[in-house]
Amino acid sequence: MKMCKLLNLLLATLSRVLFAVHGVVTVWRVVSVKGDPIYWLLLIGVGLLGVEMAVTLKRTQNGEWKWFSPMVFLYLSTVIPSIWFLELNLLQSKLSANASHGGTTDLLANLPIPVELICLNPQNWAAGLEQTMLIVLVLGRWLMPKGDMSRDQLSQLLMVYVGLGADILDIFDTFKEPEVETNRGILLIGLSLFTWALMQFPLVLTQTKPHSSPLDVSFPSEAGKEPRPESPMDSDCVSCCSSEVWSLLVTVGMQDGPFLFYRLYLMARENVLNQLMIFFTCKNILIVMIEIYRIVVVQCEKSRRRGQQDSSDDAAERP
Repeated sequence: MKMCKLLNLLLATLSRVLFAVHGVVTVWRVVSVKGDPIYWLLLIGVGLLGVEMAVTLKRTQNGEWKWFSPMVFLYLSTVIPSIWFLELNLLQSKLSANASHGGTTDLLANLPIPVELICLNPQNWAAGLEQTMLIVLVLGRWLMPKGDMSRDQLSQLLMVYVGLGADILDIFDTFKEPEVETNRGILLIGLSLFTWALMQFPLVLTQTKPHSSPLDVSFPSEAGKEPRPESPMDSDCVSCCSSEVWSLLVTVGMQDGPFLFYRLYLMARENVLNQLMIFFTCKNILIVMIEIYRIVVVQCEKSRRRGQQDSSDDAAERP
């Protein structure tokens, strides 16, 4: 038991250090681009990770909350605004040919940073930070205590995260298209969808049992446990939808649905047509259709089982 607590402490520390390092680098880049030290205030989110870790380890048995991950939320509260500032700065640079970043050298003069990194193209810097952000999210989830999840469920969750990240990162590629690269409205909508989709990561979603469908998703508090009799209160709470259905609805509502409409708009109104755009649009259409089909299947199966249970109860009550 003591070794388990020590392992949870080590994993919790490593995952938060990883998030903190990437958060610091991202905010440093914003400060260097903006030339104003006030942007260091963005570090408040990762600065609270130490407090969050102490509370989490003290109040939870397995080193992780059941439904929501404050650690991931605090990390995203630092990184997401930083990505917004970097992308808006790139847009301003495209709109203004004489945009200057003269403050960068002064702010970085006393920092031990290789000159090659300082001289990187701002667009490459933004792309690198956005891509590593998704990698850090996956690695951080892998390192942090797994809580109630089994190792099989955790591995499936990590694969889901990788798939979500690939779709999210494609949003930034749309900003480089000649038709929309200077369109502030498209950029703001894309960044809003990016932020909305990332809010899935603090939600602690995991796969169900290993033999289930790849799209089966449930909350870890229910996954991997033996079925228990439903109390009347539990029955009322899930009478509308099961946890799996709610998880599928989250995926449709927070990523695949909004991304599908966004890409269809770009193709129809902005004439953004390329292989990646067509591929990801078709992918979103298929995923939405499969998820809706899965929701219908789960609800029908639930209704069938409830009908069988009612029939058996009626038969048992007959004299």
